[in-house]
Amino acid sequence: MVVQAGRDAMVTVQQPVRPMVPRQLPAAPGLFTGRSAELARLDRVLTAPTPPAAPAGEGQGATVLVSAIGGAGGIGKTWLALAWAHRQLERFPDGQLFVDLHGFSPTGEPVAPAVAVRGFLDALGVEANRIPTDLDAQAALYRSLVAGKRMLVVLDNAATSEQVAPLLPGSPSCTVLVTGRHRLASLIDRHGARHLPLDVLSPEEARGLLAARLGTDRVAAEPEAVDELIGLCGGYPLALSITARTAEPHPDPPLAEAAAELRDLGLEALDHDTDPAASLPTVLSWSLRHLTDAQRTVFALLGIAPGPDTTPPATAALTGLPDRTARRTLSGLEDASLLERRPGGRYAMHDLVRRYAADTAHTTLPEHVWEAALVRVVDFHLHTAHAADRLLAPHSALLSPEPPAPGVHPHPLPDATAALAWLQAEHATLLATQRTAATLGHHHTVWHLAWNLHTFHQRRGHRRDAVTTWRTALDAADHLPDPATRSCAHRRLGHACSRQGLHEQATAHLEQALDLAVRHHDPTEQARTHRILAVAWERRGDDRQALEHAHHALDLIRALDQPVWEAESLNQVGWYAARLGQFDTARQHCQAALTLHRHHHNPDGEAATLASLGYIAHHTGNHHQALDHYHHALTLYRDLGHAYLVADGLDGVGHPHAALGRHEQARTVWREALELYREQGRDIDAERVQRQLDDLGNTPDADPGDTR
Repeated sequence: MVVQAGRDAMVTVQQPVRPMVPRQLPAAPGLFTGRSAELARLDRVLTAPTPPAAPAGEGQGATVLVSAIGGAGGIGKTWLALAWAHRQLERFPDGQLFVDLHGFSPTGEPVAPAVAVRGFLDALGVEANRIPTDLDAQAALYRSLVAGKRMLVVLDNAATSEQVAPLLPGSPSCTVLVTGRHRLASLIDRHGARHLPLDVLSPEEARGLLAARLGTDRVAAEPEAVDELIGLCGGYPLALSITARTAEPHPDPPLAEAAAELRDLGLEALDHDTDPAASLPTVLSWSLRHLTDAQRTVFALLGIAPGPDTTPPATAALTGLPDRTARRTLSGLEDASLLERRPGGRYAMHDLVRRYAADTAHTTLPEHVWEAALVRVVDFHLHTAHAADRLLAPHSALLSPEPPAPGVHPHPLPDATAALAWLQAEHATLLATQRTAATLGHHHTVWHLAWNLHTFHQRRGHRRDAVTTWRTALDAADHLPDPATRSCAHRRLGHACSRQGLHEQATAHLEQALDLAVRHHDPTEQARTHRILAVAWERRGDDRQALEHAHHALDLIRALDQPVWEAESLNQVGWYAARLGQFDTARQHCQAALTLHRHHHNPDGEAATLASLGYIAHHTGNHHQALDHYHHALTLYRDLGHAYLVADGLDGVGHPHAALGRHEQARTVWREALELYREQGRDIDAERVQRQLDDLGNTPDADPGDTR
């Protein structure tokens, strides 16, 4: 933190007998690498104009607090401060003062301000018999002695603003650099401090650190192992330094062995039995000393919570705390540099800090406490996902999960747009939540998470995640009493495999699903499975088998009095009939489907049917009508956030454009479709669209003026 302190009231004192120019800075870091952006920012603060005077009695000026985002100790604050200070020595000809305030250290006792001020007075040459006994008088004497001098004061490892305030000079000629793990709020508010959040090293900076420690030749010889070490350390400077220190005396074993050890042992590989400052777990533990009991508990529970980050509502469920208390606790952990606040009100830990938090949970909390916390947060995510799925797919079968744990309430979602946004933001956490539920043996929850993610995975094109969640759900179904859960899991897994191009696996699962449905006399599940079998055979290139299964599904569904499902099956029969050239039959079925979907306000089904009608119109030569149908379908797909089918719709609409000679418009929509297909990992579709673009080449529009 760079402070150009404000002018304080001067105290008349007798000058020391012999003026002294203190040079208290410790040696500069010998192997300092990177941090060019942070050094430049410190330079800018140093040369910035002095701000207006602060209120009387308060320091003021430009203060930069070096802190850690997403991490605590070991992020490199002191190294940065010393590296910058030594590069700027010529700016401080009247001396440099330095004190380690031991805010976070093995002693556990921060240095009292009176002790620090007394040390500064000694360094400035004040004789012992001339030093006042009162702290305020000592601080006033210190400010008087440095007034008007160009001095640097480095206050390292500060714990609180109260510890720092008496050490701030009163003269704007002085500069103060403060480091600490806590965001010293009152120092920022009252003394104009400028906060410099210090993040982990970039991959390039981390590589430079390892090269400085191990030698460029050794690092260059094993690029993959070095990349893995950097990834395992997450750019954390202390972790990288410990890794390099461990590997340096042993040049013969390859760095791949060091990476394997770190991968297998985790934080244990970064520990040290006799030197606390050389142990990452120990250094991190010092951050917990200044937390409240409640903050320590929340920190530990966040270490085992599913997902890469969290939100205040999820934290409230995890901890059982009221929402407002959970928010305050998260802010407190952020101020302690144990959490990083990210856009969207999300909070995350560095991976190594998270591992330490998880260890803390398992070693300091009773099993029933952390297990109950996991049950609460899992239930929170499950029931919010269920509410979101009902908004996205109101016509799908209503399968309600078991009631949540007491006191757990789903996050409120007002509409389908909010539901889609929540699922998008929480997707990685929801996948992790299913894994956590499986570990807890909560098979019902595992299955329902797969069910409630199905629509979202369909719309957003998360094909691999769909396969993974339904495989996990199929394992869970073995432990559930309702045989329909196993049939459904096979069906949904078969569908996911089909979309992923795993055709043999898809057929096998779908046939098992149909066999189970027949054996248990479940016509609903039979109809649904026939519909997915139709899709699977289409993807295998057999439209005749696809049409046969679509007819089976339609016959079964008509007996169930389910008009929306009937509409979906009518459209499916119409689609495969069209693909086989039976356009009159296709149009008849699709028009009937469109009427039902609109009557029952099902925009998802309406869009799919319009796409079918667009295909029929194009292949029967009515290209303008095809464009109308396709554009209407695309509008609905975009409104629904159905990225997977937006790509298909764009592919479809390009064909009537090309047939009408509107080659530039065809190129435009096919390029957008190509980009979406690539984003979704749909390589076969991407290759097909690329061929269409290649075939189109640079052919000009047949009639550039025709924009109908």
